[in-house]
Amino acid sequence: MLFSREGGLTAWSLLLWLLFLAAWQAGSGQLRYSVPEEAKHGTFVGRIVQDLGLELAELVPRLFRVACKERTDLLEVNLQNGILFVNGRIDREELCGRSAECSIHLEVIVDGPLRVFHVEVEVGDINDNPPVFRGRVQRVFFPESRLLDSRFPLEGAFDADIGVNALLSYTLSSSDFFFLDVQGSDELSQSFFLVLGKSLDREETAEFRLLLVAADGGKPGLTGTVWLLISVFDVNDNAPVFDRSVYRVHLFETVANGTLVITLNASDADGGLNGEVVFSFGSDVSFNILVKFKIDSSSGEIRLIGNLDYEEMKSYDIQVIAFDEGSPSMSGHCKVLVKVVDVNDNAPEVLITSLSFPVREDAPVGAVIALISVSDLDSGINGQVTCSLSPHVPFKLVSTFKNYYSLVLDSALDRESISAYQVVVIARDGGSPPLWASATVSVEVADVNDNAPAFAQPEYTVFVKENNPPGSHIFTVCARDADAQENALVSYSLSLVERRVGEHALLSYVSVHTESSKVFTLQSLEHEELKLLQFQVRVRDSGVPALGSNVTLQVFVLDENDNVPLLLGIGPGRAGHTVSELVSRSVCAGHVVAKVHAVDVDSGYNAWLSYELLPILGGTHSPFWVGLYTGEISTTCALVEKDTPRQSLLVLVKDHGEPTLMATATLLVSLVERPKASLWTFVSMSGSEKAIVDVNVYLIIAICTVFSLVLTLLLYTALHCSVLPGDSMCGPGKPTLVCLRAVGSWSYSQQRGQRVCSWEGLPKKDLIAFSPCFPDSRNREEQLQTTEDSFVSV
Repeated sequence: MLFSREGGLTAWSLLLWLLFLAAWQAGSGQLRYSVPEEAKHGTFVGRIVQDLGLELAELVPRLFRVACKERTDLLEVNLQNGILFVNGRIDREELCGRSAECSIHLEVIVDGPLRVFHVEVEVGDINDNPPVFRGRVQRVFFPESRLLDSRFPLEGAFDADIGVNALLSYTLSSSDFFFLDVQGSDELSQSFFLVLGKSLDREETAEFRLLLVAADGGKPGLTGTVWLLISVFDVNDNAPVFDRSVYRVHLFETVANGTLVITLNASDADGGLNGEVVFSFGSDVSFNILVKFKIDSSSGEIRLIGNLDYEEMKSYDIQVIAFDEGSPSMSGHCKVLVKVVDVNDNAPEVLITSLSFPVREDAPVGAVIALISVSDLDSGINGQVTCSLSPHVPFKLVSTFKNYYSLVLDSALDRESISAYQVVVIARDGGSPPLWASATVSVEVADVNDNAPAFAQPEYTVFVKENNPPGSHIFTVCARDADAQENALVSYSLSLVERRVGEHALLSYVSVHTESSKVFTLQSLEHEELKLLQFQVRVRDSGVPALGSNVTLQVFVLDENDNVPLLLGIGPGRAGHTVSELVSRSVCAGHVVAKVHAVDVDSGYNAWLSYELLPILGGTHSPFWVGLYTGEISTTCALVEKDTPRQSLLVLVKDHGEPTLMATATLLVSLVERPKASLWTFVSMSGSEKAIVDVNVYLIIAICTVFSLVLTLLLYTALHCSVLPGDSMCGPGKPTLVCLRAVGSWSYSQQRGQRVCSWEGLPKKDLIAFSPCFPDSRNREEQLQTTEDSFVSV
């Protein structure tokens, strides 16, 4: 782009640049535009939103934003039309100096999903910098004896532009005595000399003023000028001469201070003081050279006095002058070109520019986690950077553009296994030895409700004593959820799969606290009514959707001794029951005269009854005794005449519980001289007795005959029952046996009513003691029958 002398853009050059503004190309994920420097505010650069394949309506919802490593105010995107335009003054020389390539790198980032686009805007050079000389006047001394074609080096101008805009040409104002000789070099710089074209005569002309003009190659071109003040003096015919006009030296940027750069050699053909040479830097040497190098005035040695940095300055152009001691002094000139050689002295830099944390544990493989950029100030292979990750992490790096990477998910996450990762990004350059740098990315894994709460075991057994107070805490269930936060907050409730227990609702027996998971009874439990309460407790977490599980609780109601023995036929809760019996005086010892029938609705030891005969008031010896566990009252010896014809026997019935509960029954025994048919008759506490019916001898004989037949039938039946115990005619059915192995004691009694077929009349009821538990169900019936038979009185 060319400038007019007034500094403005010409219409045709602006149009030429606008033809290239919309040019872009897609390569390695990059969008490329170009814009000239010094473009006005609002200058169109490109339709960036359209070229990226985005929609205008989604820019704001997806948080469309532009990031720039350089100044962020140079370019802007209009969110209304998606156009990238110039927002500030772009000075190419300020951004890139004299670099051949100059670009502004933009990162366009959108969310939902996270994507990053790399946009490169090339800044084109325009001819906005004229050639500049270091001073307005350069002084040159020529002796009048100087030979024709003598050459004097001149300092050139400097142009901050690049390319053709910095290609300088020089012209000298017309003179018969002097002309310019311009020589190019491989350093993209020019050496030019003032050449004497005609012999000087100081007496004729002592001084010349010539105008040196430098013009660049831009269109329109810009120029710079300097006045050459040439003085002619009449001394010293020979000036010092260097053996070379240009010296080239290569120095590593890491060389130490004091290192010898070069030793210059200049000779002077004159003799004496006119041949003594003194070296010095040229008067136009820049400050950067003076702080880095020094020259020994007598030996011509140039040494390093400062640290070199390739990234700061790649070369130094040093002008050296050799003066002789003549009067006036004459001088010779040379150039020392010092090139700095790059050394791998800069470690890579790692920059994490965009993060997407925390990461859900159900994030898909390939999801972008972070954006990473690396850089290295070195050049060549020393500046080539490769990136890697710390091992054993479920992530990987994907290159999106040169020195730009995306950290993406490489495998599935599980927060319950690992809740956070420390991902170390390591960047290494290609130098020898290589340098490296690292950056740590902390990736937190967000929880997802993917674990249901679980109990430690599928079933719990609980033992509760009966008569517990309502509201008693009987057990606490506990479920663990491997998730976190609200996904691990659990609540408990009763599972309503089984809504009823017998005739009552489950909710009337137990309840579960929602938070503490404590199980409470809502009413007092009775072992005689409910021996086993089985239900399920359900637990659910607070996730979406909620997950849950169940656990089964088996609540065994343990028996307590809360029921007194019950005398059959009389009713519970009454003491002092009375039984009347007629006994012949002719009976022998061991004759069963009566039997007390009692039961206890408790279980185990609490229902194991024992009988004893309390002593009669007055201390009179009784000829009767009672079976400890059968309740049968029999004679201890043969009855004699002196035995009281009417005796009252007090029978005490008690269980084996703690505390022991008991009941009493009174037996009124009447001794008669002849046998009569006796009937067991139970009366109330009022003592009323039923009349005894006399039977004549013939009726007794008939009854005995019938009894013999019945006895024969009963014996046959008894034999049959011994072969098939399961089909017993006299038994009430199979017993129910429950044993708590965890407690190791008796919990339930074996209750069995046994009918005893006897000539004495009415069938009798008897109570059987508890039976132990047997592991084998088949042997259990046989051993249970054996145990029962040991306690049954026939």
